[in-house]
Amino acid sequence: MRITGATVLLTGVTGGIGGALAAELSARGAELVLTGRRAEAVKPLADRYGARTIVADLADPDDVRRLADEAADTDILIANAALPSSGDLLEYTPDQLDRALAVNLRAPAMLARLLSPAMVDAGRGHLAFVGSISGKAATKSASLYSATKFGLRGFALGLRQDLHGTGVGVSIVQPGFVRDVGMFAATGAALPPGMRTVSPRQVVAGVVRAVERDAAEVNVAPLELRLLSAVAGQFPGFAERVQRLGAGDRTLRQMVAAQRSRR
Repeated sequence: MRITGATVLLTGVTGGIGGALAAELSARGAELVLTGRRAEAVKPLADRYGARTIVADLADPDDVRRLADEAADTDILIANAALPSSGDLLEYTPDQLDRALAVNLRAPAMLARLLSPAMVDAGRGHLAFVGSISGKAATKSASLYSATKFGLRGFALGLRQDLHGTGVGVSIVQPGFVRDVGMFAATGAALPPGMRTVSPRQVVAGVVRAVERDAAEVNVAPLELRLLSAVAGQFPGFAERVQRLGAGDRTLRQMVAAQRSRR
């Protein structure tokens, strides 16, 4: 699917990766529709890139439906918005749990449901979901986040098969730890020795590649993390024991503490 000239709905634009995506999509000639929860955060980006804006809270089902109605001309959906959702499940209130599920999983699935019929009728379009390597391997203090990202991966890959032959592509893009901007970088946590990060530019390139080449799955992570996640997906018990022997507890504690206010 060509990005140039396409109308692209981008969610999560006020997060670090969202801003980088907006810049690249605009440079490639997309007609951008940017959405976020706070108008004062979205407007500067819209002014910079000559984009339309739709203020919407993805935790609100009515806002999600209104967003789809107002962006009915979307050719490409890039579902990038997500809440960190780190920490032990017993620390979450029911409302916080519902919000994580709504933003990270329900909203992208519902936007796909509401926007894809017009794409199918037109015989062209793309749905790109920004997930996480946490959608391939579970880790401590991330049960809720992993649940949403495992679910998003399964949804995307299943929907891709459902839409095969319609002209509408579906992709899942799964970054590892991203430096400089985004939810991990905002925590200030340091990774254990031997673990590497990826740049925002690499994530953006992965999203563009997924859309333009109709790639089923693009994993944007260093080789060692991609290998570890593949092993963990096949042998979760073994991965759990290895994680307990590792040096990641300090990193996890830092991340959970920094992200607690964003539930």
